[in-house]
Amino acid sequence: MIWWLALAMVAAGCGQAEPVVKIGFVAPLTGDQAAHGADMLHGVELAIADAAAEGPVLPGYRLELVPLDDQRNPAQAVSMAKKLAADPAVLAVVGHLNSSCTKPASAIYHKARLLHTNPVSSNPDISRQGFDTFFRVCATDDLQGPAGARFAWQTLGARRVFIVDDLTTYGRGLANEFETAAQGLGFSVLGHEGITQGEKDFTPLLTKIKALGPDLIYFAGMFPEAAVLIRQRRDLQLSAKFLAGDGVYEPTLITLATPEAAEGVYVTALGADIHTVPTANTFVEQFERRYGRLGAYSAYA
Repeated sequence: MIWWLALAMVAAGCGQAEPVVKIGFVAPLTGDQAAHGADMLHGVELAIADAAAEGPVLPGYRLELVPLDDQRNPAQAVSMAKKLAADPAVLAVVGHLNSSCTKPASAIYHKARLLHTNPVSSNPDISRQGFDTFFRVCATDDLQGPAGARFAWQTLGARRVFIVDDLTTYGRGLANEFETAAQGLGFSVLGHEGITQGEKDFTPLLTKIKALGPDLIYFAGMFPEAAVLIRQRRDLQLSAKFLAGDGVYEPTLITLATPEAAEGVYVTALGADIHTVPTANTFVEQFERRYGRLGAYSAYA
């Protein structure tokens, strides 16, 4: 793989006035999930700065980051992937955030023979496509879903759960993994319904859930919708605990939901808190000195 990359870098630099090796980055940089995208972008920026400080990756060439916005939209993700694939100086891509964007884009990168590293898209089917250009640094939802179910059963003591997902590749996949594991543990699954990203009123759904008397709501989706669910759950005085997947792992959630409503919410993550990893101390210090608070997925990117 190193030999292949070296040859590709030489080919990409031929004929350019200022030889560069370009690294593509794609994530939602605008819209309601931009907080995740910006945190990932900062991680990549820091990695490239560190690499440049150590000297050229290939003598005579410099690294250049090409950040693009997929707007958390699969069609836009494919468009951005094609744009990177059309540039012969682009040799590798870091992205995307959402599994629904990563999966179709990965096929574009594979066809173009671009090295594709993914920080956080956790749907297991992405890597089951068999693309030898795809590498992922996070755990997958066939691990996260069952782990969440075990935590709910063993630690929270929950027995009656209602499952909600956002109908995306990530959300539905994670919810199904959780549901299968929950049934195996002996949970009473009272229902499983989907919502649409961007919705602002979940009162009818939450009213239905309250009438069923669950002791847990499990949500597989992203933090903007989770914030609305959490806030409206409190307004309805729905006492069920709230557990969500890693798409909700974002400090902005507390502000959006209000600290009062977010208190007591549980979230699973795809790895250990980076602040607890001794070998990551230098990275954390450099990142927080340059950008402020470390994002949920900055270290993965």
